Formats: sequence, structure tokens, C-alpha cells
Amino acid sequence: MPTRGVVYVHSTPLAVCPHVEWAIARVLVAPVNLQWTAQPVDPGARRAECGWTGRPGTGAELAAALRQWPMIRFEVTEEASPGVDGERFMYVPGRGLFRATVGAAGDIQLGEDRLRAIMAAARGPEALAHALDKALGTAWDAELEPYRYAGDGAPVTLLTRVG
Repeated sequence: MPTRGVVYVHSTPLAVCPHVEWAIARVLVAPVNLQWTAQPVDPGARRAECGWTGRPGTGAELAAALRQWPMIRFEVTEEASPGVDGERFMYVPGRGLFRATVGAAGDIQLGEDRLRAIMAAARGPEALAHALDKALGTAWDAELEPYRYAGDGAPVTLLTRVG
């Protein structure tokens, strides 16, 4: 059963744009020609986004392919499919890759065991709040939020995984 998702390249140097397209094309086994626009938050940088369809796990493959370039900022989402949870990946230079399971509404889901481990390790309310923020990817969201707003109204390319 295929699933779908979105790749948001929030910021990349112009010279890296073709490499990003090639990386996405390798994963999707289909030609990719994104519509690059200026990223106002990062002068000189470009941004693009594309919707994709493919088999479950494609989102993780896309994130792995894109993190080869440590200077780009990106997000990859994958919707849940029968028997497979949805996923969200965020990458910020200097912070690294964040991965989370997401529910049908796109909310990050923390499992019972993970919550119990966080509560057991926290030594007070501030430590608990910090651990929950980390588990929810709050720092990644905060760094990416200005880049997301800059993409409002931008063109979206739709892609389908062939293999």
C-alpha cells in the first residue's frame, strides 16, 4: 500500500540545488525538477518543496539522502499507512537530524515507554520540561519556523516513486 509525504527544502545554497534534486530522484527512481525560489530568511539561498508518493519507508530514505549535505535545512514527512506509523524528519545544520513518529493529524506521538523513561530520568519539573521539549523536537521547530513562513504560497512539485 503506497503512502505519501512532502519534502521541504527550507534553505540550500544555489550550487547544491542540483545535488538535492539528484538525491531525491535516486530515492524516488524518477526524474526530479523542483521549482526553486529565493529564501528571504537566508539571502542567496533557495527553497523548494515537493509532494511524493511511494512505499512506506520512503520518507526515511529521503531524509538519509538529503542529510549528506550538512549545510541545508529540510523537513520530510511521511503519512501513516496501514500497519505503518507516519514519520517526520527535521534537519538543521549544527543540530543534526530529528525523527519522530506522527499521528494522523501530524502531531508527534511519544510512546508510553518513552514517556516513562523521560519521567524516571527527570530530576524535577524543569528537567522534565527540558526532556519533553527535546523529545518533541522543539529546538528544531523553533529554528525552522522562520523558514516555513517564508515558503507560504510557494509552488509545490508532485512526485511519485516508481520502484
